[in-house]
Amino acid sequence: MAPADRKKGPEGGGRRVSPGTAFAWQLPVLLILVGFVYDFFTPQQFTASPLFAAAPLVAAPLYSLRGTVLTGVASLLAVLVIHLRLGAPLHADSLTELATVATVVVLAVFINVLVRRGNARLASQREIAEAAQRAVLPEPAQRIGGFDIAARYEAAQADASIGGDLYAVQDTPHGVRLVVGDVRGKGIGAVGAVAVLIGAFREAAEQEATLEAVAQRLERAFAREGVRREGVDAAEGFTTVVLAELPHGDGVVRIVTRGHPPALLLGRDGTVRPLSPQEHALPLGMGELGSWPDRVEESAFPSGAILLLYTDGLSEARDARGEFFDPQARLTGRVFEDPGTLLATLAREVRQYTGGGTTDDMALLAVRRP
Repeated sequence: MAPADRKKGPEGGGRRVSPGTAFAWQLPVLLILVGFVYDFFTPQQFTASPLFAAAPLVAAPLYSLRGTVLTGVASLLAVLVIHLRLGAPLHADSLTELATVATVVVLAVFINVLVRRGNARLASQREIAEAAQRAVLPEPAQRIGGFDIAARYEAAQADASIGGDLYAVQDTPHGVRLVVGDVRGKGIGAVGAVAVLIGAFREAAEQEATLEAVAQRLERAFAREGVRREGVDAAEGFTTVVLAELPHGDGVVRIVTRGHPPALLLGRDGTVRPLSPQEHALPLGMGELGSWPDRVEESAFPSGAILLLYTDGLSEARDARGEFFDPQARLTGRVFEDPGTLLATLAREVRQYTGGGTTDDMALLAVRRP
């Protein structure tokens, strides 16, 4: 993930403000205006004090501290103007109403301070999580073994937990080899599994002559790592992975899939073809459920085409209606000059599709044959 890309997200320019969010920002002002009009044109025994009290409470989690204070002051001024509109003296009911709104304003300021502190802690946790993620998943070089490479990691906006998505690229005597995977769960345990799998992949990619053998090495490494895990992760831990091999000088790509979303091959003519396996194998860590031999699927990888590997944070992103994001349908008919542009476009469109509220991490890896 490039430094500039890390700034994109809920606070960045790439986020689309939803109509609901825009309305929420306008709501405190609307409450004060509606309350003022209601109180001004109704008899004195009718009161809009609940609206004036609600305005600063709505502003507290949305506005800055200054904005919350100004909203509270506007509510108090509106109440005061209403009760003095005809020169009427301030009686007990009027003073009680003013005191009630003033109390709510103080509470709103207190809530705003708590929310801002919580947001600051969450931002700090997210920065720590992303730093740990970058340490485990260093950004690959833009050109490896004659291929153009781009990788991107998008953290979920739902929380600041460290995810278990992984990617790695290795130039070997057997060709350029790649892996993209998704470890079940989040947190330090998931990061530990990611580190083990990436280390095993880099070693196996250099030493093993076939991609099937690399997959078996990852299976054994994950099994050894599972012995150290506890609780649900020890009993139910698994990892989906897709492995790819790009032989030097050959216009082909070889794929081994272990329960992972299929890689996509984007042609120069705008076609998009999923590289789905003919025989599906189980994810890593589920070998006790059955034995499915790893089988390499070979496909043509012509010049100018882009190979896209991704985790299910992309294909399982949902919009407001609960419909999944379909990368194949979204990319069909479109041509991208380089892998970086492709990944930036996908990340932006997923944020727009979900309204900025993604619930799962997303790892993307793209390779273009010049």
